Amino acid sequence: MGTETGDDAAVYRLDRERGIVATLDFFTPVVDDPFDFGRIAAANALSDVYAMGGRPLFALNIVGWPMKTLGPEMLGRVLAGGASICHEAGISVVGGHTVDDAEPKFGLSVTGIVAPDRILRNVGGRPGDVLFLTKPLGSGILVTVLKRQGLDGATYASVVSTMTTLNRAGAEAMVDGGARAATDVTGFGLLGHLAGMLRSDRPDATATLGVDVEFDAVPFLAGVRGAAAAGFVPGGTKNNLRYFGAQTDFDPSIPESDRLAIADAQTSGGLLIACPADRADEMERRLREAGTPVAARIGRFNDTHPGRIRITKR
Repeated sequence: MGTETGDDAAVYRLDRERGIVATLDFFTPVVDDPFDFGRIAAANALSDVYAMGGRPLFALNIVGWPMKTLGPEMLGRVLAGGASICHEAGISVVGGHTVDDAEPKFGLSVTGIVAPDRILRNVGGRPGDVLFLTKPLGSGILVTVLKRQGLDGATYASVVSTMTTLNRAGAEAMVDGGARAATDVTGFGLLGHLAGMLRSDRPDATATLGVDVEFDAVPFLAGVRGAAAAGFVPGGTKNNLRYFGAQTDFDPSIPESDRLAIADAQTSGGLLIACPADRADEMERRLREAGTPVAARIGRFNDTHPGRIRITKR
């Protein structure tokens, strides 16, 4: 499995029982605290293995660092943050590579393992499948508030906690709960990743599904919708709405700010899971027992309007 349908990670099959999962992800700081930055970047990179139903084995650091201006001590804090999340995931950081760069960047290359018959792709859903989301939306908007005017301690702790929560428990629950397809919600936002899940698993990636999402069932971090209404919206979120909004039909009562909130570009977001309707109760129970931040039923696939995302209101 490679780039054909934009899956979260590549998979190389070793034999009938084992496949190697490989991914990498890195980015510039989303928060000022170097330790928290390292934690967020590591959790984000690990998420791609979890989204495929895999188990991480080890990681390598990827670093770009302006050593003359920021120095080695701050870099050490970033690496320590990343290592702490890897320790939480039960793996080691076994190496990596660093280059001198004008702007700091950090992330991981992660190698994992998966049973070929338990791989979850971002395609493969069927009409009637129920969609679950395991983390609230809004990290991109709240990080924008942080950068422009700062956040109070409780809100900062909440958004960092969300971004550093591993998707491990959710991944185990979704595989055991009979999930049919899954992805993690990151830079393309909920709308973008939904759009990806509507495609077929054929090489031409033609859209074969539609989806109905109940806006009031979508979870948001506290303060997100108000911040969006006040104009604290990152460029990536605006781009998401501009691009994926072309295939989205919003209830007319949903204001522009809420449309931006549901399109928000996430960092280290939750899992977006599709499961058969007759297993939805079991899936919700497993996710709640696993302790995912939320276990929100947000919508359902259909075959009545292929390629369209409908956002409805009660």
